[in-house]
Amino acid sequence: MEEKKDMDIIKNMRTIEWLKSELLTSIAYLYEVLAKGEEDTKDNLKDIVSNIILTSLLLGKRLGLSFEDIISSLEDNIRVNILQEHKIEKWYGDLTELLELVRTK
Repeated sequence: MEEKKDMDIIKNMRTIEWLKSELLTSIAYLYEVLAKGEEDTKDNLKDIVSNIILTSLLLGKRLGLSFEDIISSLEDNIRVNILQEHKIEKWYGDLTELLELVRTK
């Protein structure tokens, strides 16, 4: 039984390292796409950003957080930034829009 537990811990550690690598790779690719400024950038950006979000959620899960806790914390973070009049909120209203989206999902 102890051997299985050890294998699970090793598997989880490897998964965390892999997810960290995937996250960094996606961020590096984001920088590359933005630097090149190609015509199909919008489709690439959509895929890259969604992959960063997905990988971040999976990494959080492997680090012992539940998806619900992560989303709840995200909502709290958005609310705090709205109250603190974050520049993005003041200029564009993006945080209010994001909060509405997160609440409906």
